[in-house]
Parts: sequence; C-alpha cells; structure tokens
Amino acid sequence: MTAGFSIEQFLELAAALILAGGVTGILAGLFGVGGGAVIVPILYQTFTLLAVPDEVRMPLTIGTSLAIIVPTSIRSYFTHRARGAVDTRIMRLWALPIFLGVAAGSFLASFAPGWLFKIVFAVIAGANGIVLVIGRKDWHIADEPGAWPMRAIGFVIGLLSSLMGISGGMLSNIALMLFGRTIHQAVATSAGLGIIIAIPGAAGYMLAGISKTDLLPPFSIGFVSLIGFALLAPLGMLLAPAGAKIAHAISRRRLEIAFGCYLLVMSARFAINLL
Repeated sequence: MTAGFSIEQFLELAAALILAGGVTGILAGLFGVGGGAVIVPILYQTFTLLAVPDEVRMPLTIGTSLAIIVPTSIRSYFTHRARGAVDTRIMRLWALPIFLGVAAGSFLASFAPGWLFKIVFAVIAGANGIVLVIGRKDWHIADEPGAWPMRAIGFVIGLLSSLMGISGGMLSNIALMLFGRTIHQAVATSAGLGIIIAIPGAAGYMLAGISKTDLLPPFSIGFVSLIGFALLAPLGMLLAPAGAKIAHAISRRRLEIAFGCYLLVMSARFAINLL
C-alpha cells in the first residue's frame, strides 16, 4: 500500500500533521471546537497519499479526528471551567442526547458515501459562519430553552458531529447563542460538550472498523490511526490553554466575527473540493 512513498514525503506529511496539531490546539481553546475542521482535510489527504482504499478512507479520517480531539477538548474545557464560564445546566441537559446522537452517527458513518460528509460539513459551516458574521441579535429564539427541544437539538448535534469528525463546537456555539448565551459562555460550554462527543465517537469508530482491518494502514485500531493520533494530539493538547486565554481577552463581537470567518473559510474549502 505504501510502495513508492519515500522517506522525504513521509517527513513532509509528518511536519504538516504536527503543524495541524498546533493549530488544532489554538482553535480548540479559542472557539470551543476540537479542531476537526482542520484535522479532517489534512488526514484525508494524508491517507490518500498513503493509498488507503476509498472504502475506508473517510471513516478512518473521521475516527482518527475524533480520537485526536479527545485530549484537546479535555484541556480546553478545564481551562474554561477555571474561569467560571461553563454552563453546567446545559452540560447536564445535553449529555445523554449528545451521547445517543454520537452513537447513531458512528453507526451510520460506516455506510455513508464520502461526498455526503463533505456536503454536510460545507452547508453547516457556511450557514453558521453567515449567522455569526451578520450578528443579528433578533435571531435569538428564547432566553431560557425548553428541556425537550434542547434535548432534541443535543441529539442532532451529536449525530452531525460524529458524521463530520468534529467535537461539535460549530454546532453547539450557534445553538447556545440563539438561546441567549454569550459567545464566551457558548465557547466554554462547547469545549466540555466536545469531550462527550469525542470519546464515545472515537470508541464507536474503533469498533465499526474492526471487520475491515485488512484494508486499513498499519497501527490502526478499527477506524482510528494510532500514528495520526500520536502526531497531532500532543501539540493540540499543549496549546489549547493558550487559545482559551486569547478567547477571554477578545470582545464578544470580535470573537463572533473571527469564528464566523473561520467557518466560512472551512465551508468554501469543502465546497471547492466537491466541485
């Protein structure tokens, strides 16, 4: 599978993965996301160059992304919690629905075609980016969300996050802001929700890929590449607190615009790839 793949090419890819790990950490702390939007495209390209079969390439990319953002989300969450910005009520309300959504998404991802992942990512990221950049306050639909509607939203966040290989920050941030939370509260709470998404999501992808071990690259447990995890996770975890500190030093409106622009760029990247 890796025939013709030179040491020079491997070193270039390793350098790109390490750089992505650093960016992942900053984004996790800054926006309450695990960095999956950065990790997924890079991992997918890496596995393409390594000639991983199409049948397992996208599930392997997403499973590895979810594994990588586990330590990053944990570090980011504890940094935000120390500042008292986490909404514990939302954490309790969404924990089970998000877990169930992740379980459903992990199961569906084994059968979904690769283009579906990209369409979902481009549409959701683009829509959320537009909402944040425009910044209209009359889009808030309630100051205090009802319990059952919020549980349903939590399930959808878990489902889509597991299909996209992200920690859910781009989804939960928007949902929380529509229900009257500030961007700082949303970012901090999303960091904690990322833990609930990433851990069961990574475990689910490991189990889902066991039957296809013969198609996967060396040092993989199901749809999780241990090499990809080892190269990206350490820097992400190390730099997450720096991103969280930056987030609390920026005004609410500037943080909204920054996050919105970030999502629009990621959406355009996937849309161009599809075309």
